[in-house]
Amino acid sequence: MDAPARAGIRLTEYAAGGGCAAKLRLGALTHVLTQLPAGTAASRPEIIVDHELSDDAAVVKGPAGRDLVLTADIIAPLVDEPEAFGAIAAANAMSDVWAMGGEPRFALNLVFFPDDQLPLDVLHAILAGGARMCAEAGVAIVGGHSVRAELKYGLSVTGDVAPDAMWSNRTARVGQVLVLTKALGTGVIGQAIKKRAASPAAAAAAIASMTTLNRDAARIGHAHGVTSATDITGFGLLAHLRNLLRGSSLGAQIELDRLPLLPDAALHLRARLCPAGSQANRAFVAELVRWADGTPLAVEPDDSERELRASLACDAQTSGGLLLCVPAARAAACVDELRGAGLPAAAIGELVAPPGPGGRPIELRYHAPAPATR
Repeated sequence: MDAPARAGIRLTEYAAGGGCAAKLRLGALTHVLTQLPAGTAASRPEIIVDHELSDDAAVVKGPAGRDLVLTADIIAPLVDEPEAFGAIAAANAMSDVWAMGGEPRFALNLVFFPDDQLPLDVLHAILAGGARMCAEAGVAIVGGHSVRAELKYGLSVTGDVAPDAMWSNRTARVGQVLVLTKALGTGVIGQAIKKRAASPAAAAAAIASMTTLNRDAARIGHAHGVTSATDITGFGLLAHLRNLLRGSSLGAQIELDRLPLLPDAALHLRARLCPAGSQANRAFVAELVRWADGTPLAVEPDDSERELRASLACDAQTSGGLLLCVPAARAAACVDELRGAGLPAAAIGELVAPPGPGGRPIELRYHAPAPATR
C-alpha cells in the first residue's frame, strides 16, 4: 500500500479496545465456560485437551502418530500502521500452537473490516502483514472469512504435535523454574500509542517484540526438557500462570525484580496509561496472590515500585512471550540459549507445592535495588 493512501489514518481510532486487551475479561469468561457441559474429553476419546483447564489451544488425535492442535485468535488494532497490525495479529494467533509444544501448519484469515469507513488498501496492507508472518513461520494461509464490522483481524490455525512432545497446563512439575521469553508491557505501550504518548523508539520496540515469533522459544524449550508452557497474552502473566497452576495443582513464587520490561512501560504505567483489560486482570488475580510477607495483593495499587511491577505482571499482553516450565538443572542453559537467539529471556520464579486449603497459590517477591554508592 502506498503511504499517501493511508495518510492520516490511525487504526487505533477504529476500535474500542486494543490488541488482546479487548478480550472478554477473564472473570466473565471463566463464569461462562463453567456453565458449558463438562466431560467432552471423557465422552469423545479422540479429544486430548479441551477448554476444561483453560489451555492455550485444543488438541485432538490425528493421523500418522501426530495429534492436531486447533486454535483461533482475533485482535483489535493496538498500533496504527496496517501492516504492523496484521503481522502482530498473525504472530499472536500462531503462538498458541507453540505454547502447546506443536508446530503451526495451516491458517484461515478471520477479517472484520468496516469498508464504509476505511479504504480497501488498508485491508490489503493488514493481510500482507499477516501473510508475511505466516510465510516466516512456514504456515500456509488456505482461506478465510470476512465480516463487515468493527476492525479486527486474526487467524484460525491448525498445527500438529507429537504426543510425547505436547505441553499443557496439566504437565508442570514442582521444582521447575519459570522462564519468561519476552518483555512485558505491550498493553501499556499500546495504550500510550493510542493516546499519542509513546515515543517512536518505545513503539518500535513493542512492535518488534510483538512480531517476534515464539517458534525459536518453543524449539529451545523442547531442547531443555520443558514439560509445560503457556503464552502470555490478554490475561497477563499472573492470570496465565494461574491457569497453569490450576491445571497442575501447584503454587508459584515470582521474583518481580527479574521481570523483563519493554522500554518506557513503567514510565507510562506511572502516568496511569493502563488498559482497562490490565486493570481487570489485577482485580481477577488479587484473591489468588500474596506478597512474601503474607499481605494480600490489593486491587488498587499504591505508587510503590513493587506495586508497579505487580501491575505490569497483570498487563494485558498481545503476542507476548512463552512462560516455560524448565527443569531446574537446565534453567540457566535454557536462558542463555534464549538470549543467544535474541530474546530478553529471564528466570522469573519457580513452581512450588500448592498451598493448603484457602491459601493463595501465587507469592510475589520484590527486592528493591541497592542505592547507588559514590
